[in-house]
Amino acid sequence: MFQFMTTVLVTGGAGFLGSHLCDRLIERGDDVICADNFFTGSKENVRHLIGHPRFELIRHDIVHPLYVEADRIFNLACPASPEAYQFNPIKTIKTSTVGMVNIMGLAKRCGARVLHASTSEVYGDPLVHPQTEDYWGHVNPIGPRSCYDEGKRIAESLMVNYHQEHGTEIRIIRIFNTYGPRMAPDDGRVVSNFIMQALKGEDLTVYGDGLQTRSFCYCDDLIAGMMKLMDQDEHTGPINIGNPVENTMLELAEAVIKVTGSRSKVVHMPLPKDDPRKRCPDITKARTLLGWEPQVRLAEGLMSTMEWYKLKLEQSQAKP
Repeated sequence: MFQFMTTVLVTGGAGFLGSHLCDRLIERGDDVICADNFFTGSKENVRHLIGHPRFELIRHDIVHPLYVEADRIFNLACPASPEAYQFNPIKTIKTSTVGMVNIMGLAKRCGARVLHASTSEVYGDPLVHPQTEDYWGHVNPIGPRSCYDEGKRIAESLMVNYHQEHGTEIRIIRIFNTYGPRMAPDDGRVVSNFIMQALKGEDLTVYGDGLQTRSFCYCDDLIAGMMKLMDQDEHTGPINIGNPVENTMLELAEAVIKVTGSRSKVVHMPLPKDDPRKRCPDITKARTLLGWEPQVRLAEGLMSTMEWYKLKLEQSQAKP
């Protein structure tokens, strides 16, 4: 008997989170089109899927229109680490604006449901703690992070307007700090920085006094929440997906030193401009509407992440 297969487009599909999402979609039987311009994504992240009969890889930048047929679209295309999105800020904001117009145009034509990977950065340096989805944020519109923060805010607005004007099915997820295997070792985010420094026996760089907080969600938990939001039929979002347990940067540094067995010390550097002092999600909506909450503890997630980085470091050192 013929069974209808869902065709899913994942933009940014060769990135850290995109590649894990492609894995989960393939595992459950979807046909997956992975589109990536490989600015921060890597073929290595999806190499194991190349040749799979239900996987297709396209080199494409969503700043340009994409002509494919899809039933569902996960839009993860945008550099996410400060180092990456500040490298070319104009390109970053075009990805979230021009790129989003192209994705929503594609969804309108195909009648596809779209999930957009927004970010906790839309809350900026928050004056409300923890952050709920109805908080409008405290963002510097002309600061060094604005290309990402404001770009993501515009992307959410575009989605809502397409939904209101054309009935396009939308889902908005606001991602808080996420970590795990396949996060680029040099992407500049704190977990990758700390683990790589510890594995190399270098001092761990803490910015400011180290008392600023973040909440760290393991990638498998994040992908589960993302798929739950896409698969339900009632709620458009935005919905926070992240870990409500806060850790200071000093606590994270101590945890990394423990899992790596490193003798590294902590050194302090000046705090970057507009770096938020606190960042923690209120996940009441995720719990009540999706039945989702994180399952992986920080120590467990750091261990598996460290093992992946350790393997990559050994491979790079073994090359002639």
